[in-house]
Amino acid sequence: MRMLWLALRSLRREWHLPELRTLAASLVLAVVALGVVATLAARIERGMLAGAAELIGGDIGVSSPQALPDNYADAARHRGLQIAHSASFPSVAFAGDQTQLLDVLAAGPRYPLRGTLQLGDAAGRSHIGQAPAPGQVYLDHRALVALNLKVGQPLQLGGRELTIAAELQRQPDGGQLLALAPRALMNLADARQAGLLDPGSRARHRLLLAGEPSAVDAWRQQVQASALPQGAQLITPEQTQERMRTSFDRAGAFLRLTALLSALLAGIAIALSAQRYARRKTAEVALLRALGTPRRQVMGLLLGTLGALAIPATALGAALALGLSQLAWLFASTLFGSAPTSLPLAPSFAAAAMGLAVLAGFALPPLARLAEVPPVAVFRQSATRKTRRFDALYLIPVLVALGLIWAQSQSLTLAGILAASLLGVAVVAALLAALMLWLARRVAPGAHPGLRLGLAALARRRTLSLIQATALSLGMCALLLLAIVAPALLQGWRQELPPDTPNWFAMNLQDDQREGFAQALEKIGGEKLNMMPLAVGKLTTINGQPIDQVHFEDERADDRADRQLRLSWADALPPSNQVIAGQWPGPHPAQAEVSVDTTWRDMFALKLGDTLRFDIGEGSIDAKITSIRKVDWSSFRVNFFLMLDPAHAGNLPHTWLASFYLPPGHADGLAQLSRDYGNLSLIDVDSLLDRVREIVDRVGNAVRWILGFSLLAGALVLAAALAASAAERQHEAALLRTLGARRAQLRVAAACEFALLGLIAGLTAALGAAGAGWWLGRAVFHIEHFMPPLVPLTLAAIAAALVVMALGLVGTRKVSRTPPMRLLREG
Repeated sequence: MRMLWLALRSLRREWHLPELRTLAASLVLAVVALGVVATLAARIERGMLAGAAELIGGDIGVSSPQALPDNYADAARHRGLQIAHSASFPSVAFAGDQTQLLDVLAAGPRYPLRGTLQLGDAAGRSHIGQAPAPGQVYLDHRALVALNLKVGQPLQLGGRELTIAAELQRQPDGGQLLALAPRALMNLADARQAGLLDPGSRARHRLLLAGEPSAVDAWRQQVQASALPQGAQLITPEQTQERMRTSFDRAGAFLRLTALLSALLAGIAIALSAQRYARRKTAEVALLRALGTPRRQVMGLLLGTLGALAIPATALGAALALGLSQLAWLFASTLFGSAPTSLPLAPSFAAAAMGLAVLAGFALPPLARLAEVPPVAVFRQSATRKTRRFDALYLIPVLVALGLIWAQSQSLTLAGILAASLLGVAVVAALLAALMLWLARRVAPGAHPGLRLGLAALARRRTLSLIQATALSLGMCALLLLAIVAPALLQGWRQELPPDTPNWFAMNLQDDQREGFAQALEKIGGEKLNMMPLAVGKLTTINGQPIDQVHFEDERADDRADRQLRLSWADALPPSNQVIAGQWPGPHPAQAEVSVDTTWRDMFALKLGDTLRFDIGEGSIDAKITSIRKVDWSSFRVNFFLMLDPAHAGNLPHTWLASFYLPPGHADGLAQLSRDYGNLSLIDVDSLLDRVREIVDRVGNAVRWILGFSLLAGALVLAAALAASAAERQHEAALLRTLGARRAQLRVAAACEFALLGLIAGLTAALGAAGAGWWLGRAVFHIEHFMPPLVPLTLAAIAAALVVMALGLVGTRKVSRTPPMRLLREG
């Protein structure tokens, strides 16, 4: 108890010290940065599921080719869940002489349970509504144009005359995010009375549920424990989320990267402040040792003081993290509408624990060494440290930093790249600083007096200069990664989905229709047309062994083996494909060759040289695997798991699959195109593209918001690094002023000293940020052809030198203006 009282008294007495305040501010900032981003990531994860539920129309559901038994709905009612029935099916609508195949959803009065149904009236005004009443139907714009109808006019659907009550602008669609035909929404009772849902129809029945998460989970477990009807499957938010898994993974990686770099910046500031605090406490500790205080009590006093500082600082950081995470959520919550997500407390408390680990890891080594100061150091400063070639204590901050990188990144690749990059920056900075000090000793004797003083000061404080240069380099590298490289990565992600990204797919195009389709598409404003052959077949053997006799480790393989496969071929490697093993088939291979995607390779445990047999039409083809491809499935291009060589596949029965971009406002031309080529299936992916672009924009907002913490952490690193040698510089300035040095000479010396430190830090940081950015762009974010912005990084390196020099001059201004006698007394 007495030790705690002494620690609190010591903290109160020393609170005015700048290094102690910097240490406390750095700890608070580390907890806030980690807590805010961890809370934001947790809420985004919940929001993604809630947003996926809005796309489905409920929290969970069941889809079946026949009407579901009543016991599913009864079990849901028993648990207090809301229920909505619906069914989807294709049907032809008639309006005068016009006909159009529609993708129809028939819904009950409670639809949708989650999400919104956005409708447009006859005047074009948007509003939120519910499912249509009996005798009414909603059509999307594409259907209205195809049938040449307007809101308020009648049409025939399923043999019944219905009135178009509104234009269907947006609806939950079971998480499909794709439109195979123009959409219509009608009343479920009308569909039943018209016989559209009778046995033998092509309808897909859905039961959607919504309610408390615990009740939903209980119902889900009950359903999963029993066998679903044949052909039935659960509709879950996770399935919808999986359709955009690449986008969500990238978003999470960006957020984790920003939190991690902010925390590392704060850790560097903690380490520098603790080092400076330990140096200031040396004389006091030596006096305590000389008065007979045991080493254990000295260490307890130091740790008690640190703990008395850490506990309120981490508590403040956790409280600020909880409060600021509410503000941060404003940037991300708009992505998920009004999805209810409670504030999670665990991330902030975990951040507080991690902040204490950062403090212990970065501050413990200098304080532990401080407890070893011998009593004789009261009389001789040269005895303040024991000479050691290696001190294992200084492995602690390295291990803490690596642990922090691993815990926050949740990715071995991201953690390895970041750790290797920062280690490289530290090594290069130390080597450049050592080279600079070596040159300083040789250049200083014949240099300008001011420059000579600056170089001599750097060389005289060799260890401290190396620490300052390394710390500044690491801090600036982290800042450049956040301020310049991260926005460039986001821009590279945006450029993967430019405004003219193909937003339509056309299936079932015949050989004799290709030229006419291309010309017709060009007339209505279509662009970026890409066609590839499409053959449908089935995998029958692997290396001569029937597929049904092969055991696969991956559970997905059996399911894929039972399905029909889609194969294609091309003379050249398609865009967004990269051969990572083997060679792309030549023009005239001796036997049939096939290239497989990495997903198929892993799923079926395939390797180069394996032979696959495919049954296509009435024939079969044996193809040898000669290459493995890595496919960017997020590119929205036409891609295939399996690609044959054209020489052996050209005569196989096939159709063509086309992708193209059609700007908004061309619904009339698209409707005419659909009528002229009635065999085509046009697939609209605009909803999916819009969703991905929204994710990019929201992540960009969140990253820019978190950048504020990073800039503050960088400022603390600069302050701690420049203050590390403040006392020594103050004492040296006093001696030089006493010996007749002018203020101008001291300012020139300080400018030279800090400019050299800043130049080393800026150059090393720019090189490290460029290398790390290039590596992260290729290996983590999978952005093809990403190049770091070299010009901004070069300008930032020059600006770093100027900023460090300016801050150094501001910091030494007081020293140069103070009378020598007063400086000597303070020293």
